[in-house]
Amino acid sequence: MGPLTDGTLYLPPMDREGSSLEKGEHPSCRIGREGTKHLGETGSIVSEISFVIITGLSGAGKSHAMRVFEDLGYFCVDNLPPALLPKFAELISQSEGRLRRVALVMDIRGGEFFEDLFDALAYLEEKGFPYEILFLEASDDVLVRRFKETRRKHPLATAGSVLEGIQLERKRLQRLKEQAAKIIDTSTMSVHDLREEIIQTFVRADRERGPAISIVTFGYKFGIPLDADLVLDVRFLPNPQYQEALRPLPGTSPEVREFVLSQEATQEFLQRLHEMLMFLLPQFAREGKSHLTIALGCTGGRHRSVVLGEELAKFLRERGHQVRVKHRDMKKES
Repeated sequence: MGPLTDGTLYLPPMDREGSSLEKGEHPSCRIGREGTKHLGETGSIVSEISFVIITGLSGAGKSHAMRVFEDLGYFCVDNLPPALLPKFAELISQSEGRLRRVALVMDIRGGEFFEDLFDALAYLEEKGFPYEILFLEASDDVLVRRFKETRRKHPLATAGSVLEGIQLERKRLQRLKEQAAKIIDTSTMSVHDLREEIIQTFVRADRERGPAISIVTFGYKFGIPLDADLVLDVRFLPNPQYQEALRPLPGTSPEVREFVLSQEATQEFLQRLHEMLMFLLPQFAREGKSHLTIALGCTGGRHRSVVLGEELAKFLRERGHQVRVKHRDMKKES
C-alpha cells in the first residue's frame, strides 16, 4: 500500500472473489488478518480517529454534506467500495496522527459491493475504530423533483421510473438507516440549513453532557418529521386557533405563550415531560447516542407546539444541554 501524498489515496485493487482467501472468508476478513500487526503497533491512536460514514438516499444531499465536512477539516473520500474500508482504516491508523477525522460517502452506487459494508463496519468495531453513520433522506416527491431538475438518472432506475428506483433504494437502505447515529431529512432544507445542521451535530455538541438535541415543532396536517427520535402529540391542549385575537399570532408571541402556558394540562404535561427526559438523556448518553431529535406536533404547527418547543429548549439549556430549535411549520398557512 502506498502512502498518503498530496491528499491522494493509493490503494491496491481487490479481487471480490480473492484467490488467496481462505474458504468461506469475506474480503474484509483478509484485510483485517493482514493488517492486525500494524493495528497493534498503532493501537494507541486508533481510539482518537473518528469516522463519519455519510450515506442515504440518492438525491438527498450527500455530496453537499461531504463538502461541509471538507470545510470542517475532515479527510473525505467519495464512493469508497465498502470492502476497502478495513484497509483504508489501517492506512489512516499509520498516518502518525496526521489524519484523525475522516468522512466517507458510501452508498448504493457501490452496486453489489455495497452489501460488504456491514462486514466492514463490524471490522471497525472489532478493532476499536469509533464511527458514526450520518443518514440523509428526503420524501419521495422531493427526490423525484430533484432528479427531474438535474436530469440525472437514478442508480437503481435502470428499467423503471425514478420513483421505483427511489422506493427500491429506500428498502435496501433500511437496515443501514436503523444503525444511523443521525438521520437528517433534507426535504425542506436549503444547502445552508444542511450545513448548519451538520455543524450543530458534529462540531458544537458537547459530548460529555449527553447527546446534542434538536427540537422540531410541526403540524400534523403537514406530516411528521421523518428524522424524529421522539414524537410528542400536544393536540390535547386547548387550541389558540379558536381564539379570534390569537388566531393570526405565531406561537412565539407573548399572548399565545401566556394562553398555552396558563392551562393546567400544559403545566402537568411539561412537568412529566421534564421528568421523562431527565431519565432518558443519561440512558441515551450511556448507550453512546450522540444526537437526539424531539418533535412536538399540534394541528397546524403554529401555536401549541411552538410554545412548548421553546419552553422545552429553555429547560434543557438551563441544564447545560446543547439545543437547537426549528419551527418547521410556524409560517405556513393553516
